[in-house]
Amino acid sequence: MGEISLTTEMAVVLILLAFTVFLFVSEVVRVDLAAILVMVLLGALSYLPGLGNLADPTQLFNGFASNAVISIVAVMIIGAGLDKTGIMSKVAAIILKYGGTTQERIVPIVSGTVGFISSFMQNVGAAALFLPVVSRISARTELPLSQLLMPMGFCAILGGTMTMVGSSPLILLNDLIVTSNGDLPAGAQMQPFGLFAVTPIGLALVVTGILYFVIFGRWVLPSRGARKGATSGQSMVEYIRNLYGLEVDIYEVEVPPGSALHGRTLADVMDQHHLHILATYYKRRRFVAPMVTTEITAPCSLAVLGNRHVVEAFAEAEGLSIRRALDAFAEEFASTKAGVAEIVIPPGSSLIGKSARDLLFRKTYGASLLAIHRGEVTINQVDDAEHAITHIGEVKFQAGDTLVVHSPWEALTRLKKNRDFVVVTSDFPQEELRPKKVTWALVFFALALGLILFSDLRLSLCLLIGAAGMIVTRVIDIDEAYAAVGWSTVFLLASLIPLGQAVQRTGTAEWMAQQLLTVLDGWPIWALQTGIAVLATIFTLVMSNVGATVLLVPLAVSIALAAGANPAAFALTVAISTSNSFLIPTHQVNALIMGPAGYRVIDFVRTGGIMTILFLVVSLIMINVVGV
Repeated sequence: MGEISLTTEMAVVLILLAFTVFLFVSEVVRVDLAAILVMVLLGALSYLPGLGNLADPTQLFNGFASNAVISIVAVMIIGAGLDKTGIMSKVAAIILKYGGTTQERIVPIVSGTVGFISSFMQNVGAAALFLPVVSRISARTELPLSQLLMPMGFCAILGGTMTMVGSSPLILLNDLIVTSNGDLPAGAQMQPFGLFAVTPIGLALVVTGILYFVIFGRWVLPSRGARKGATSGQSMVEYIRNLYGLEVDIYEVEVPPGSALHGRTLADVMDQHHLHILATYYKRRRFVAPMVTTEITAPCSLAVLGNRHVVEAFAEAEGLSIRRALDAFAEEFASTKAGVAEIVIPPGSSLIGKSARDLLFRKTYGASLLAIHRGEVTINQVDDAEHAITHIGEVKFQAGDTLVVHSPWEALTRLKKNRDFVVVTSDFPQEELRPKKVTWALVFFALALGLILFSDLRLSLCLLIGAAGMIVTRVIDIDEAYAAVGWSTVFLLASLIPLGQAVQRTGTAEWMAQQLLTVLDGWPIWALQTGIAVLATIFTLVMSNVGATVLLVPLAVSIALAAGANPAAFALTVAISTSNSFLIPTHQVNALIMGPAGYRVIDFVRTGGIMTILFLVVSLIMINVVGV
């Protein structure tokens, strides 16, 4: 390589790079706005004499139509479509069933699953599909989303190193090796890598990432507070306890065969024991908000809301057992699916003068009445017998009554359209699930995945086929599709693409590489390989990983031959190291998770800095141990 001199254009690009990093780290403005400002500066400066190579003004905004950006848009829509059918909620329930509710158990299951999936599909796709799953897990466990999304996102990136189709650089590597072989003597020819040649390396990286977060997660991960659930960010139990002073909780009670409760109605049991039975589970079927005239059929499970000592007395008196945690009803009473709400009886309502039992309240409205707040008095029957005022189901409604109900959010959404009520609670998931569309959702998801794996179509087109199919079949409507797209992520990535192109177009990348290699001249082989890995890591932070791979693989092969090292190992070092993108949110996955979790750039610098070092150490050791 001939000597490359620093030009004015290179100097401007270096200044812009430094300015970008400053804006990202200082967060003087939001990162997406910072990226837009840098793109605008590039376009404006390119009109100045001598700076024409900074950007082509006619192609400045082509990043918005790039393969990567369109792929992200499509995969967000596909993920939202799957979530609309309730599939993601079921996946979350399965993970919680086997992983419990602790971060130490959830992180390995979620991160390991995403890492495996990203080994055969684009890592941003795997991360986007699991984003709603992790959000629901956060809501149900009250674990901060910021402590779950970064492990998932980082392992999605790491999973891309497990197979030769897991990331764009590895897909490209064999083509670059074939090209490089054309300039090499017969004895130095490199063999293309097989599909699973990098699996030991990628597996070691994924395991390292999981262990890092399991062992050190509580110290290195930011905590922005628990994800806000329903009703002003409080759980159902907290809400009714704080506002109405009701010391209650939800318990799952097992009714054994031959129980004396068999044949008795829910109303009888609730009135006798001063508690609420919110749901029943019989012969693998769940009935939420069943009619109070429903008869109990043993054996079954009951979801009971009441004071702990009252529920314990009920269980002892009737020969029942109380589960330590919700099992059969864990999904039904997740804060993402149901919770406490307040509804007011307005003047003119047809309900005035009628009681809950007159109206068959549960059957008619799909909600369980917990309390009535009237003036300064709260009428309830979920406290102990001494404090119970009356049988709440028999209280006649009056204008101005505030009804405290437990309701699935879907039923509460319907109540908002009923003029007999005014729904006061507003911060609940007002979404309409479409379980009947699950077949169409799975068909188009499978179609998109199949096209990715078994066709030569561009990734963005494959994903758009799946997204468009879900929209056409009404799995998700077009307005919901627009709402599902994280536009801040789109603008962040699309606006940074011109900067990466400027780094390449002006020769700044080659100049930076030459400066590092000058410093490493005469160093041992392991130091040269480490330098190549560090250089690839730096380049992938400021330009596309494909661009960094195309630029550095031929350079790495030349260095290896000159130093008497294995050129295939040096080429693989580049392709693997371009996945070492944890320091700043320029990687597609990092940009995707930044908004929902409320991450700041400094969070990536702190947490990703350690991950970057671990990645370098483990990948270099494994590349040489595997002996490619």
